[in-house]
Amino acid sequence: MLIVLLISMVPLIELRGAIPVAVGMDLGLPEWLVLIVAIIGNILPVPIIYFFAQKVLIWGSKCKWKTFKKFCSFCLKKGKKGGEKLLQKTGKHGTYFALFLFVAIPLPGTGAWTGTLAASVLNLDFKKTMIAITAGVLTAGLIMLAVSLGLFKVMFS
Repeated sequence: MLIVLLISMVPLIELRGAIPVAVGMDLGLPEWLVLIVAIIGNILPVPIIYFFAQKVLIWGSKCKWKTFKKFCSFCLKKGKKGGEKLLQKTGKHGTYFALFLFVAIPLPGTGAWTGTLAASVLNLDFKKTMIAITAGVLTAGLIMLAVSLGLFKVMFS
């Protein structure tokens, strides 16, 4: 169970990787428990990202260590670009629904980490952001569980 929690907390992998790993490794956990643990693990970092990531990334983008500076600059640009694109497409009223969709669709580069960073960069309301991100993570988790169960049953039947 701990492996599912930890994998789902990793940026870019999140529950999109944790659920297939848990199903593929056949950890002996019921599917509903895998889903709940992955969702919790994916949501746990969200408040930290919202309140502190932008500050850390700004500080890191001025760091003397080139690799860290480059990474922080990349993350800031990605968050800002994603946030601006979101606002252009949705305007202020549809932003939270678009944030939900961005997190809910389990594709590489989308997810709670990127969505929260974009919300933080855009200074979106924390409570509404948490609701959108949580709903998106829940939806992505259900999609990934369904896909994982179907895929592994087909592969190993």
